[in-house]
Amino acid sequence: MDPTTDNAAHTGDPAAARASLEALRAEIAKAVVGQDPAVTGLVVALLCRGHVLLEGVPGVAKTLLVRALAATLELDTKRVQFTPDLMPSDITGSLVYDARTAEFSFQPGPVFTNLLLADEINRTPPKTQSSLLEAMEERQVTVDGTPRALPEPFLVAATQNPVEYEGTYPLPEAQLDRFLLKLTIPLPSRQDEIDVLTRHAGGFDPRDLRAAGVRPVANAADLEAARRAVAETGVSPEITAYVVDICRATRESPSLTLGVSPRGATALLATARAWAWLTGRDYVIPDDVKALALPTLRHRVQLRPEAEMEGVTADSVINAILTHVPVPR
Repeated sequence: MDPTTDNAAHTGDPAAARASLEALRAEIAKAVVGQDPAVTGLVVALLCRGHVLLEGVPGVAKTLLVRALAATLELDTKRVQFTPDLMPSDITGSLVYDARTAEFSFQPGPVFTNLLLADEINRTPPKTQSSLLEAMEERQVTVDGTPRALPEPFLVAATQNPVEYEGTYPLPEAQLDRFLLKLTIPLPSRQDEIDVLTRHAGGFDPRDLRAAGVRPVANAADLEAARRAVAETGVSPEITAYVVDICRATRESPSLTLGVSPRGATALLATARAWAWLTGRDYVIPDDVKALALPTLRHRVQLRPEAEMEGVTADSVINAILTHVPVPR
C-alpha cells in the first residue's frame, strides 16, 4: 500500500485503519528482521493508549524497532538516552528566564511528543524515572504548579537490558505497573541473523530508514478510528470472569509474593479486545486473553526468592495458571 496514492487509508474508516495497521508489520520488516510479536505488541499498546517496556540484551534492535515504528506513522517522535546524571527537568521541561521580557517561560522537554523512546530507562535514578509517572498515567506534566497536557496520541516505549545490573536502578513496582505490556526481544534465529548480515552487506544503514524504503502507512486519524472500533469490541460476562479468575489465581500462587492488581486485570481485558479487533473479530474469545496474558502480566507479578532459585520464571507461573484456570465455553 502506498500512502501517497491510497487516500482511503487516512479517512478514519475502521476497515481502512485495520489495513493500515496491518501494513505496519510489512513496513517495519524492511528495517527489522523477525520481530513480529514485538511489532504486534507495540500496535496493541497504541490501540489501548498504553506504554511498552522492551527488554532484551544489547544488539537485538530494540531501539531500531521503535524508530521504525515511528517512521511508519505520521507522528512526532523523540529519543532520550537515560543516564545516571539525567534530571527530571531534562525530560519534562522547565521554566527558563528570558532576559528580554524579564519573565519566566516554559521550555517543553522531550516528553512533549507522540512517541517517546526512553532508551535504557533503568540507567537513571528513581527520581528521574518517576518524572515519567504523571506523564504516563495522566498524560500531562505539572511544572511550577501548572499542568500541561501532552500531545495525543502519546506512547512511552522504554528499553532495558536484562543481564547488566551494574550502574542500573530497577524500576519500582508502581512504575512497572504503568506499562501496559512488557515485551521480551529474543535473539534472532540462525536464518534471521543471516538475513540481518546480508542486508548490512548490501548497504543497509539503520540510521537512514528512509533509504531502506520505510514509509508512513498510518496516521493519527487511523489510530483514532481503530481505537473507536476496539472500544466497541464485544466482551461477554464469561470472558470478563475468565480474566478475573486468571488474575486472582496469580494472587494465590505459592510461587509469587505479588500477584496481578485490578489495574492489571483491566489491562488484560483491554489488550485482549485490541488483539481480537486486529485479527478481524468484533468480540473477544478466550484465545485472545491467552495470547496477551504473558506480555500484559509478566511484569506485574513478583517471584518468591526460593522459587527464583529453583528456576521458576514469571512466564512459567502465568503459563501454569493459564493451563489450570477453566476456560469458558
